[in-house]
Amino acid sequence: MPSSAALTVESLGFVVGGAPILHDVDLEVAPGEMIGVIGPNGAGKTTLFNMISGIHAPTTGRVLLDGRDITHQPVHRRALAGLGRTFQTSNLFPGLSVLENVRLAAQRRLGGNLSVLRFPRRSDRASTVAMEHLDEVGLAGLADVLAGGLSHGDKRKLEIAVLLAMQPGVILLDEPMAGVARADVPGLSEVIRRMHRDHHSTVLMVEHHIDVVMGLVERVAVLHQGTILALDEPDRIMADPLVQSAYLGAPV
Repeated sequence: MPSSAALTVESLGFVVGGAPILHDVDLEVAPGEMIGVIGPNGAGKTTLFNMISGIHAPTTGRVLLDGRDITHQPVHRRALAGLGRTFQTSNLFPGLSVLENVRLAAQRRLGGNLSVLRFPRRSDRASTVAMEHLDEVGLAGLADVLAGGLSHGDKRKLEIAVLLAMQPGVILLDEPMAGVARADVPGLSEVIRRMHRDHHSTVLMVEHHIDVVMGLVERVAVLHQGTILALDEPDRIMADPLVQSAYLGAPV
């Protein structure tokens, strides 16, 4: 029977030089659900995202997107199929304006080419879509600023606007608060909350800021020593003795 999950990870494993980095990872994310992935450093969180997004091929198991097996598809095919991802470090075009970064994504989604040689007209469809998404994340007033000159917090917001322009069905957020000033965390959290709510996005998020995770997600998956130790609602996860033991002495 086809899976009704938006994203399914089945018995995923990844071995490097005989050492298991991930093993027997099973996870289902329902359409429109937001799940947080937490765990001590070295637990395999980014490796899991790399398996899902196609950067590395798993040693065992498979990845399903809306019930379709994408385990052996390249990164760009997964993106076209509706999988979007942000990274711990920015992957924006720093020499292009805020608007141009989002416009390129919108242009690709609308079926155009990725040329940046002609100056974008504010009246064309891609620019209109880009401005709508910039307004959503609170960056419309910075449309003409070079992306490289933004603060870390605004770069994260811009990355989300780029994602929204691509209209992914499933979004992977890899430590969105990394490098963001403490004062900017609440604003970025609210942008993620609105993205999830207004676009009915399915989101899997890795984040070290536990308070951010617990305030945003419906369920939390705890990754420990390469496998999922627990998966439950935030309050139950925080009260779980196994989870507390896994984090004993480990920074979160």
